[in-house]
Amino acid sequence: MLDRRAFLRHASLTALGVLAAPFAAPRVSLAAGATDARLVFVLLRGGLDGLHALPPHGDVHFRRLRPTLGRIADEVIDLDGYFGLHPALRELEPLYRQGELLLLPASSTRYRRRSHFDGQNVLENGSGRPFGAADGWLNRALGGLRAEDRRLGLAIGPAVPLILQGTAGVQAWDESGMPEVDEAFLRRLARAYADDPLFNEALMAARDAPDVTLSSAQASGGRLRGEVFERSAQAAAELLSLAHGPRVAVIDLDGWDTHFDQARRLDRLLGELGSGLRALHAGLGAHWAQTTVVVVSEFGRTASENGNRGTDHGTGGLTMLLGGRVRGGRIAGAWPGLRSSALHEGRDLAAPNSQEALFKAALIEGVGLSPGYVEDFVFPDSRSQAPMVDLFRSRA
Repeated sequence: MLDRRAFLRHASLTALGVLAAPFAAPRVSLAAGATDARLVFVLLRGGLDGLHALPPHGDVHFRRLRPTLGRIADEVIDLDGYFGLHPALRELEPLYRQGELLLLPASSTRYRRRSHFDGQNVLENGSGRPFGAADGWLNRALGGLRAEDRRLGLAIGPAVPLILQGTAGVQAWDESGMPEVDEAFLRRLARAYADDPLFNEALMAARDAPDVTLSSAQASGGRLRGEVFERSAQAAAELLSLAHGPRVAVIDLDGWDTHFDQARRLDRLLGELGSGLRALHAGLGAHWAQTTVVVVSEFGRTASENGNRGTDHGTGGLTMLLGGRVRGGRIAGAWPGLRSSALHEGRDLAAPNSQEALFKAALIEGVGLSPGYVEDFVFPDSRSQAPMVDLFRSRA
C-alpha cells in the first residue's frame, strides 16, 4: 500500500504549492531546477541567545554578567580559545572542524527594538523596517533564478511564512496524522486525471518512493519537538534532492524565547537543532556540496541574565552559515565585546555584523543570483549593507 506521506510528498505537494502562497501565480508546471545550488533557511522564532549557544568563555565580563548561566563556560567545546560551542551542539562540531560551518556572533538585521512580531517581520520582508514590504525577500529571490519557473520554493510546516510569500508560487510540506491512501482510491484518481501529465508524474514518483516509518513517539501522537524538526529536515533534504524538485526551503523552529529556566530549555532546543542540521546534511548527500544553510533568529538576548535564570529580548544574536562551499571553521565578523561601555543601550550585545549582508552573499555567492538583482529587487534600499565577502569558496 502506498504510504500517505509518499503521496503527499509527490502529488499533493504539487497541488498545494499554488495554494500555499497567497499571491501565487496560477502556473502549475514543475520544471527542473534553474540551478544546482540549494538554499535552506532555518528560522529560530523567539530570539536565540547567541551568548549561550556560542559562549565567549574567554571574555572576562561573561561570568560577571551571567553568574548562573555563565557556568556553561566550563562545558563548552572550545573553538579558538575565546569562543566555544555549546555542548548540546556537539553534532555540529565535525562540520566546523572540516570547514563547513561559519559562525557570525553579534549579528542582526537593521531592526533595533525588541518586538518579536516586528523583528520577525523585518527579518522576513527584507525592507529594513516593520511592514516595509508585503512579500518576503526569499520569494522575491526566486524570481531571479528563472523567470518561467516559479515553483522553486518550499515551505516546511503547516503555513507558508512571510519570507516565502509573494508572486512566486511555492510548494508546502507538512507531516500530519492523515491515514494511508487507499490503493483503490489512487486508481480512481489516476483514471480521473489520466490526461494530466503533471499529476501522473507525481503519482508515479510517489509509487516508486520508499516508505517512511515514523518513530513510535510520532506514531502514538506524542511528538517531541526534536523529532518533528529532524523529520522536517529529512523531508526538506529529500525534496531538495529531487531532480525536478525545489531549490529553496524554509523551516521554522519555535520556542526560543527563554525568559526563564534558560539553561535547561536550551540544552534541549540546541540538541534538537544540532540533530536536525546533521540530518539535513546526511539527507542531502552529494547535493550538500552545492547547499547553503542559514540559521537565524529575529534578535538576540540581553547580555545579563535576569532573576528567573533566563534572558530577555535583546539585539545582537548569532547567525550560522553551513554548506559544502562555505569557508567555515571560523568565527566571522567584528566582535564588540561585553564590557559595559560596548553594550547596546547598556544592556544588549551590540550588533556590528549585518544579517542582510550575509543573506546577500548567500544569494549571490551561494545560489548564483546577480548582484544587481539582489540589490534592486530582493533587498531594495539596502546598499549600505554590502554583501559580506570571503564567506564561500569558489565554484569548482
